[in-house]
Amino acid sequence: MNPYLAGVFLGLVLVASYAVLGAGLGASGALARLAAALSHLVAPAHTQASAYFGAWAPHYLSYYLVFMFLGILVGGFLSAVAAGRLQPGLERGPGCPPGKRAFLALAGGVLVGFASRLAQGCTSGQALSGGALLLTGSLIFMAALFVAGFAVARFFRGQWYA
Repeated sequence: MNPYLAGVFLGLVLVASYAVLGAGLGASGALARLAAALSHLVAPAHTQASAYFGAWAPHYLSYYLVFMFLGILVGGFLSAVAAGRLQPGLERGPGCPPGKRAFLALAGGVLVGFASRLAQGCTSGQALSGGALLLTGSLIFMAALFVAGFAVARFFRGQWYA
């Protein structure tokens, strides 16, 4: 699909989300809810007493972003199957061993996930939802994200081809 057309469709989904749900799009909220549900399985009393997770008890997964997140996973999988592009594997550079690549991907994911909870929104929530509302914090976040990305790109590119 043409990426510009995909952007238009994404914008329409965002408008529909605000019109129907009164809230924007994001992804990290679903992962936080999933973490709360898993925590509840292991330590229910502790999870319900938690100032962060306890507010979502007892229906930790009853949240629109959880369903959106599952829809993204299922839709992406079905799209890949339909297009004949489903090829499990680990994308990596020629100088990056699989273990190092997996570690860096996992460490980066954990860091981004933790930071998104601190910032009360992930990059998609800040850029799409906050940007659509022209929220000052979201616009500053996106500018800082691009500056930081350019600043560390050389280091991570070196890890890819080292």
